Amino acid sequence: MQRIESLVPEGKVEVEKTVRATLGDVLGLTPERVASFDDETPLFGALPELDSMAVAGLLTELEDRLGILIDDDDIDGETLETFGALTRFASAKALQ
Repeated sequence: MQRIESLVPEGKVEVEKTVRATLGDVLGLTPERVASFDDETPLFGALPELDSMAVAGLLTELEDRLGILIDDDDIDGETLETFGALTRFASAKALQ
């Protein structure tokens, strides 16, 4: 688990905003739709836009925007299960 540069936004609120923006940009979701996501909003398996190909793009974009590295071993079924799970994962990587 290495950090790239100090591109990490300060605080969990900023990480959550980055995750929302990344989901919207990568999946082509409207800002209103992404703004309605809460911790329990299901993602993988519930959003047709979030297929296996989109997962790779989403993770790569999160790496770029948060300045983190995500190893394949870091990702499991629970990581993308809900918006809250993805945000907690991104926060743990970015704010460690």
